[in-house]
Amino acid sequence: MRDSIWPNFYIVGAVKSGTTSLYAYLRQHPQVFLPNWKEPHFFTQPQPSREQAHLIRYVADAAHYQHLYQGADAFPRIGDASPSYLWCPAAAQRIHQVAPDAKIIVILRDPVERAYAQYLMDFAEGAVHLPFVQALRRDWERPDKGWGISQLYVELGQYSEQIRRYQALFGQDQVLVLLLEDLKKRPRAVLEAVTGFLGIDAGPIAAMDLDKAYNAHRSARGEWVRYLAGSRISRFIGDVVLPRAWGKYIWQHWLLCDHDKPAMDEDARNFLQEIYAPEIVALEQLLGRPLPELRLSWREAPRRPFHEAPVIRQGSSSS
Repeated sequence: MRDSIWPNFYIVGAVKSGTTSLYAYLRQHPQVFLPNWKEPHFFTQPQPSREQAHLIRYVADAAHYQHLYQGADAFPRIGDASPSYLWCPAAAQRIHQVAPDAKIIVILRDPVERAYAQYLMDFAEGAVHLPFVQALRRDWERPDKGWGISQLYVELGQYSEQIRRYQALFGQDQVLVLLLEDLKKRPRAVLEAVTGFLGIDAGPIAAMDLDKAYNAHRSARGEWVRYLAGSRISRFIGDVVLPRAWGKYIWQHWLLCDHDKPAMDEDARNFLQEIYAPEIVALEQLLGRPLPELRLSWREAPRRPFHEAPVIRQGSSSS
């Protein structure tokens, strides 16, 4: 066994864009090792605020991180799926230092829908209590930003610079950009693209269970569940006292319920669309293709087709 085992591919995000489903699907592949702990966030090295410390799980030291990969040497592809890595500027540099030849997988969704899905998750888990538009504006305007400090509702959807960062470090051929809509509608085709990108056999895809969507929207069974989920004591019990699998089972099967997703506040939608409209154009220019899947929340088509959009130079700012 090697002294140090570093992943050779990384599912870096975005948050609430299908990383959990992709992780679960790839864990079924016999040539892929992904640890039981899906999101170690090791390369982000979060420094959560006192208020959010009990809500954030991460691996802080290299020895603990290496322990996650015991027995991984026999696998051609060894992965880490931590959605904080896409947003965190330092994470890309840290990954490149230990694995400069790593393959980087990005999966995106409409950034407006992404922000709202994150808010609904945070609300169900008792991390926020304000209506969406108020939570959105307060988080956007606060001066202190960071993983485990603020919610980063807007920042996590500013994709173009985040992807440009990885392309600059690893090379365009080493960065695969996927879309949640494709994963939902054509999961086998997406998995074929991923296995081709990783250089592993596509044959096992035929036997994979790709029907389940993981980490989909569910609501708390009541206000008491939200406050229970957000409390330090219950988080400690769920993460430390009980086996983590038990805590996860209780949360998923006893405390959450299926419920239609509530409509998004129009003020919040307009606020986000104004920020993201030029951002999506910048991303289309970066990737060289139209991305209508990232405008699903828009009620009308973009006024200009892709080929008429202004050219965004590689080094220009998009936010």
